[in-house]
Parts: sequence; C-alpha cells; structure tokens
Amino acid sequence: MTCRINKILTPVIAIVLSLSIAKAKALTIASDGKARAAIIVADDAPEPQRHAADELARFLAEITNGDFQIAHVPSNDNHACILVGTEAAKAADPDFTTEGLGSDGIIIRTIGNNLILAGENPRGTLYAVYTFLEDYLGCRWWSSKVSTIPKRRTVEIDNLNVRYVPPFEYREPYWTDAFDGNFAVRNKCNGSSERLDAKRGGKHIYQGFVHTFNPLIPPQRYFEDHPEWFSEIKGKRTADHAQLCLTNEQMRAELVKNLKANLRANPAATIASVSQNDWHNNCQCPNCAEIEKAEASPAGLMLRFVNAIAEEIEDEFPNVAISTLAYQYTRKPPKITKPRHNVIVRLCSIECSFSKPLADERNKAFRDDIVGWSKIADRLYVWDYTTNFRHHVMPHPNLRVLGPNVKFFAEHNVKGLFEQGAYGTYGAEMAELRAWVLAKLLWDPNRNGQTLIDEFIAGYYGPAAPHISEYLKVTHDAVEATGDHLGCFSDHNAKFLSFQTLSEGFARLKAAENAVKDDPELRFRVQVAQLPVIYTLIIRWKEMRDAAEKANADWPIQDSIQQAYDHFVEIAEKKNITRLNEWQNGFVPIDEALKRYKNPNPQ
Repeated sequence: MTCRINKILTPVIAIVLSLSIAKAKALTIASDGKARAAIIVADDAPEPQRHAADELARFLAEITNGDFQIAHVPSNDNHACILVGTEAAKAADPDFTTEGLGSDGIIIRTIGNNLILAGENPRGTLYAVYTFLEDYLGCRWWSSKVSTIPKRRTVEIDNLNVRYVPPFEYREPYWTDAFDGNFAVRNKCNGSSERLDAKRGGKHIYQGFVHTFNPLIPPQRYFEDHPEWFSEIKGKRTADHAQLCLTNEQMRAELVKNLKANLRANPAATIASVSQNDWHNNCQCPNCAEIEKAEASPAGLMLRFVNAIAEEIEDEFPNVAISTLAYQYTRKPPKITKPRHNVIVRLCSIECSFSKPLADERNKAFRDDIVGWSKIADRLYVWDYTTNFRHHVMPHPNLRVLGPNVKFFAEHNVKGLFEQGAYGTYGAEMAELRAWVLAKLLWDPNRNGQTLIDEFIAGYYGPAAPHISEYLKVTHDAVEATGDHLGCFSDHNAKFLSFQTLSEGFARLKAAENAVKDDPELRFRVQVAQLPVIYTLIIRWKEMRDAAEKANADWPIQDSIQQAYDHFVEIAEKKNITRLNEWQNGFVPIDEALKRYKNPNPQ
C-alpha cells in the first residue's frame, strides 16, 4: 500500500517541485516600478567600469522606471546587489578572477543575492553590462539614433553563469553610422575608426592604417637620391605607382627609423601598418625576384621584410604588432616564411563574389588562400567587403552571405575582421541593417545571420517589416537566378537589376510605406529604403521606360525623370547622404548624372 501511494504521489510532488523551481528566481532587480537592487562599483574602479555602472543604472531606470543608486560598498540589508567590475565582484566571491578573458571577455554570474557583471580592463566589464541588458532584458541599439528599450516594471533574474570570450580580438563594421561611440561600445565593436574614448573602453589604435609604403618612405623625399629603394620595373627604377625594393637593407633601416619616430609620437598605438601601396608594380630586381620565386609568392618576400621590421621594433615597442596585407599580388600564402608572433597579416577578399558564400566553389581561389594562411599565421585578420563602392545607393543583395562568411572566418583561425562598408556617407543601401548585423556576428559568429536580419527588420521598420523582407527576397532571389558575380565594384547594368526585379521590389516598398503612413519616423525609414530602386531606375531611365512599355507594365515611380530626381535628392539630403559612391561628394544635376551612365534622351 505504501509503495502504491508513493507511486501515485511522487509524480504529483515532482510536478509541484518543478513548477516551484521554474518560478524561482535568483534575485529581484525591480518590482512594480521600484528598484530592488543596488549597483556596486569600486570607488577606485577605472573609468570604463564607472561608465558601465552609469549605463546600467540609466537603462534599468528606463526599463523599470525605478531609481537605481550606485554605491561603492554593499549595504548590510538583504537587498540584491549588482556588482560591476572585478573588485566589486570580490564582495560576493573573494576568489573572483578574470584570468583568461583577455581585454574583451565577460562574466555574468549570480551568487546568492548578487549579480556579477565583470570582465578584464578596459572593455570587458562594459561588454558584460551591455550583454546582460541585451540578452536578458531585451535592449537593442539598432543604430546611433534608433533603439528598443523594453518596459518592465518588474525584473527578476534566473540563476546565471556565463563566461564568454569573443573569438575575434578586432571587430570593426566599417559603416558611417557604426562609428558612433555609443553604438560601437553597446554593440561591442572595438575597431580603430569607432569614436571610442577612454570611458567607453578605448579601441585598437593603428599607426598608419593601410597602404603605408609611400607614407613611410615618401618618394618625393627619397627617390631622387635613392632610386634603388623603389621598384625596378622592366629594368628601370620608378616611384610612379610603384612599391619598395624589399631586399634593400638601407631602405629598410630608414623605414624603421621613420616608423619608430611615428610610434613615439603615437604611444597609444597597438598596431603599426607596414603595407604595400594600393596598386601592383612590386619590385622585379634580381634579388627580389629570386626570393619571390623561392617562396612561390611575392608574399614570402613581403613577410621576410615585415618580420625583420617587427623584430627591430620589438624591444622598444613590445605591445605593438606590425600589420601587413595579403592583397592582390601578395594574397597567395608563401611556401617558406611564416609571420612572426608580433606580425598581423590582413587577407583581403576584394576579388570575391558576394552573391555566394566564401565557401562556395565560385570563391575557391580565396578559400584556398585563407586555408593556407590559417595554417601559418597566429594573428590572421581579414579585410572583407560589404558594399558596392561604385554605387553605394543601389541594391546590393549580399545579406544572405554575411552570416556564413563570418562563421567561415572564425573557423579558419581569423582573429580580426574589418568589414568595409560605405564609410563616407549615411544612407547607403540598408546601411543600418548591415552595421548592426555585422556587429552581432563579429561578437558571436555562431549566430544565424538570417535570424539577425529578420530581428533587425522587425525592430527597425515596425509594421512595415514584412514588406521590407519581401523586397529583400526579390533582389536576393534575382541575383541567385541570374548568377551575377556580385563584386564590391558592381556596375549599374547587372543582369539582376532588371525592370521586373526593380518594379516587383518597389511594389513591396510602396506597401511598406503604406503600412506606416501615419508614423512619420517609420515612413521616412522606408523612404530611405526605397532610394536604391529609385536610383537605379533614374540612371537607366530610358532603358527601363522601354522595358515597362514592352511589358505593358505600370511605371513604378514618378513619370518625369526630373520629378523622380528631385524626390530622390529630397530624401537623400534629409538622410544626410553626401556620396553616391566611394569617390565623389554631393549630387550633380540630372543631365550631368545621366551623361556619366551614357543614358541619352532621358525623357
């Protein structure tokens, strides 16, 4: 009888216990709009930790409407404490350590009635706070101007035990809006272009960012007296769009002297660029040619040169790494030489097609190179491309490859990612989406790229989101159907940019605008999203009008090209678009614009 009763009661007891456990929370941070936890930060905490505490208090207040006080010592009552930073964390765990986290790793942990948010200096504690606000309270910072901060008068936290070190030490989505310091730190970017001051944890600082041969050995200063320091091309020394003679030891000594002077003037630098100019014409003198042949790649000679410089500066600048490029003629890894421990190799994907993932056979040459470099480089960075430099404001359907590509880099020993976008203007095609999605992927490359895209669209466009998603599907399906090589210098007459694609896409964008017609802010965001289609129709006006007439289809935008242009400029100027491509500032009259694209008889 007893056994039978136990068999009957045990499942009931188990259910009751499981419900009780499910409802149990580790601590209460706020209830009914009242703060129930104090924020503790050490009185001598470094500036980034104090800023982390301030940010936590600010956003908790915005979420709950509670007044969260910041103190330096936990009180003696039984209220919960949020311990911000390493020293504060020791109030709950005297043995607490951030060993092994590096500068960016985080710990989020509950101990009794305490929540620890900490990491190593300078950025770890900041990232722990923002990760907590994002992952457990639902905060989102979509752009420098748009965020979602949920409202929850009661906040209760389950037991947490998170320890995370991002696989990429360098994370930079190189888009104009992402340079904003608050956006960058809240989305855990630490690249050299972000406006990150000391309280926001600082950043990686370059001495010379890229293409530094000429700045380090200026031809106008040295060529007349030392032509042998520069490339020999077809038997003649030249400084005209040339490189340096990397086997010339006298030149190398002068470069080291100049580099050391630059580093002394820039003591915050952690990386110094010694990298080829942005063209070909590497030296073909007998000494250089012999080494390149032995290495089966010009990268071997480049590495020998850079390794020697890295060794010569190491004693005086032990915390500075020398960065060089694997780019164009140096992209193929060498046969013999490996990078020193204090050398960063930045591999560039400029020749790739971005309508297909890098793992696709279309990108086999680059894939082979990254596999080769991953085997020999301890600090392999990648310079990746996520915009169309020729037409920043034109459909560029590469969103489906962002997630797979970042994951591919992480799987191939990449330690730093520079995702070059439209860095000279606001309002490039889906700029805020790309910056946010890339920031999330650079922090955690295991996240699903499409899930992040969907999340951004829902948060940024509100009720217009389904139509924005349908528009992006139209353009991405089109590039897959045509098989276009979607490079970072794609032309305006790509096959996927047909009248059918543009008209179908614009129909979705007009539906998106109608869905938010009573919300001026959301409507403007949709109008900015419409600009790429309008832009493409304008610069291919006659061709597209003919295609519409042939298909007996409605014309999707204004009947007059001047009216379409005026509308484009009105929205573009309101968005602060200052460039349509990488090189030229501002807008030109429509007739001049069409001449550039050889589009006669616009009417």
